Amino acid sequence: MERKIPKTNRLMNIIVTGCAGFIGFHTCLFLLKKNFIVFGIDNLNTYYDVVLKKNRLKILKNFENFNFNKTDIENKKIFKAYNKNQIDIIINLAAQAGVRHSLKDPYSYVNSNLLGQVNMLELAKFLKVKKFIYASSSSVYGGNKILPFSVEQRVDNPVSIYAASKKSGELISESYAHLFGIQCIGLRFFTVYGPWGRPDMATFIFTKNIYEGRKIDVFNNGKMKRDFTYVTDIVDGIFGAVKLKKKFKHRIYNLGNNNPEVLMNFINTIEKTVGKKAKKRYLPIQPGDVKETYAEIKESTIDLKFKPKVNIKEGIPNFVDWYKKYFRI
Repeated sequence: MERKIPKTNRLMNIIVTGCAGFIGFHTCLFLLKKNFIVFGIDNLNTYYDVVLKKNRLKILKNFENFNFNKTDIENKKIFKAYNKNQIDIIINLAAQAGVRHSLKDPYSYVNSNLLGQVNMLELAKFLKVKKFIYASSSSVYGGNKILPFSVEQRVDNPVSIYAASKKSGELISESYAHLFGIQCIGLRFFTVYGPWGRPDMATFIFTKNIYEGRKIDVFNNGKMKRDFTYVTDIVDGIFGAVKLKKKFKHRIYNLGNNNPEVLMNFINTIEKTVGKKAKKRYLPIQPGDVKETYAEIKESTIDLKFKPKVNIKEGIPNFVDWYKKYFRI
């Protein structure tokens, strides 16, 4: 069904896929508050709690400049939903996420992260959009040993199917940028956390299990580091890509906090915030996992004006406050 754009003096018209997901929700909320017209797309799949997704969506639907289309990004019928020259930018944040889950269900990663990426690029070509922004991942750095991870490094050694699917999405985007002149911007996200986060992510799992008195799994016996990045900082980076006026075909940027945290420090901060000690189960590193992530963000700072502001001492209490309110603890 064709979606009509209301006559208004608002800014650009932007498609955001994965709008009911964690990062997609925060991105939509940011853009809506700035009066962009947002066309959200999400299939509301059951990878994690659909109620959480619907509650995010309920907030977005309070804005008159938000339009929602429930569909899969790999669905070719999506072309009928929009007019040519109607959309200025596509931000493709829909994806099948999760490193460990990719070992169990590789087909869902091919469908969403490969076929979905191609379909959204075809939509961008069809709609003649000015810019295609998409989510990649720090996972593409795989087994790289040189830290911090730089976009100049080769990323030919993915250690998970998820990472391989994200690297493939980058290569596909490079081809479309070259062949069809679509300006593509890939954003490699580093361990995003914050309010309305995903239930399969460490921050959510640790907080939930500590409150419920259940054990938390600590992989590699806690000898891991992650460049935990707060969700509003990620959104600032995405908006930096929206505003970017540089002329090029395709570029990739890291969006990370540029300050890796030892996993045990991260857990200790959650414990202090919750006011309870975690029951820990120490386990070896899992297949597809890496010991450390660390984003080099020089190019992101220059081009996207990306400057992470929130560290875990502020970000974790924000998440726990949201968690307590949402679950009425």
